[in-house]
Amino acid sequence: MHILSRRRFIQRSVVTGVGLNLLGHFPSEAKAADGKRVGIIGLDTSHSIAFTKALNAEQPDAVYDGYRVTAAYPYGSKDIESSTKRIPGYIDEVKKLGVEITGSIKELLGKSDVILLETNDGRLHLEQALEVFKAGKRMFIDKPVAGTLKDTLAIYEASEKYKIPVFSASSLRYMKGIESIDKSKVLGADTYSPAVLEKTHPDFFWYGIHGIEALYTVMGTGCKSVTRVSTPDTDIVVGIWEDGRTGTFRGTRTGKHDYGGTVFTQDGNKILGPYGGYEPLLKDIIKYFQTGEVPVTSKETIEIFTFMEAADESKRQGGKNVTLESVMSKARKK
Repeated sequence: MHILSRRRFIQRSVVTGVGLNLLGHFPSEAKAADGKRVGIIGLDTSHSIAFTKALNAEQPDAVYDGYRVTAAYPYGSKDIESSTKRIPGYIDEVKKLGVEITGSIKELLGKSDVILLETNDGRLHLEQALEVFKAGKRMFIDKPVAGTLKDTLAIYEASEKYKIPVFSASSLRYMKGIESIDKSKVLGADTYSPAVLEKTHPDFFWYGIHGIEALYTVMGTGCKSVTRVSTPDTDIVVGIWEDGRTGTFRGTRTGKHDYGGTVFTQDGNKILGPYGGYEPLLKDIIKYFQTGEVPVTSKETIEIFTFMEAADESKRQGGKNVTLESVMSKARKK
């Protein structure tokens, strides 16, 4: 092709999005060694883009061990506008990183070895996760694990049935300062995060889960009961642990959003924050893909969702103290 003609073709391709990238090269599919092909379910969250950019970088961090995102099924919420409007743009972004778009989860499973279940809509997770379990593939489930406590329990029961351990976590579990906390010396903690609401999900399942997971990361399991104070702008949840320790979460819906907290220890108070990005979480996801060992136990994740459901029940009862045992019993009956 004549140089001038080629230049015009490249310019036209960039404008139309057809054929060539900015360097004039045809985009190639992401290549990964056997066992290291990562499939994504759900391109309606920024997490999908962040993980793909890290794994499919020209020179990815060696800690990612050659795992690359090779295919994605983009859906995904169909009735949460903040999610659905992202999908077309995110499809374009991952295509530029060499990711193939599939028409179904079944097709995706045939083109991948491990799965990132990233769908923002927790109501879809049980149905989607069951397809992955039946295919025998390891899976990271991004927040929330599910749209109800009942579905959360069903996912972990399926995990045991199909003998596929499941890892789920918020990136706030890796907030700055947490790594230096000696959990055996924690006397209590206060954490905070945005807690914007989404009408399709229980209050904290949508976003407050981030700050609550940070609370559990330092406090550990064993919360016995919770009490919630709720206003249109703020929620405060006080949890009493069975050993007498107290942990609180403040969820905000106005002002400048931020993440952090204070941990009270035998050696003094420790400050949590700032937020440290997605990379520490992604490193643990890759370790899980490699070994099948989950960094966060199912017991802890289930208790986090029970804590959030108990907080909702406290709100329904006008701020009364609610035991985690009572809401767990109710969910199991369902």
